[in-house]
Amino acid sequence: MDDRTTTLEELKERIREFVKARDWEKFHSPKNLSMSLAIEAAELMELFQWITTEESRTLHLDKAYKNKIEEELADVATYLLNLCTVLKIDLGNAIVKKLEANAQRYPIDLVKGKADKYKEYRRK
Repeated sequence: MDDRTTTLEELKERIREFVKARDWEKFHSPKNLSMSLAIEAAELMELFQWITTEESRTLHLDKAYKNKIEEELADVATYLLNLCTVLKIDLGNAIVKKLEANAQRYPIDLVKGKADKYKEYRRK
């Protein structure tokens, strides 16, 4: 399995099977899953804590750190996909809709190369 050949639905199904086999559905409320997602995201952030921006760009070149990063990203993605399953959200569709909304909020001609909040951009 890799990103080029694996669908989100296939991943969601594998997660469903994993959870069901362990009888964990009763613990996977939206509240608990969203909290777990935030906790795992914090664990990912911890790997980059206290290093410079430039160091963060090359941390993955260290094999041991890359493995830790992959594990935390997998945890984040697993909780995210599981939450989507529980809430019956089509993540691919949600991402496309959000990109379309962001394209309106952040028009290229106003934002290219800038990182301000969308409220800072005004058409003249």
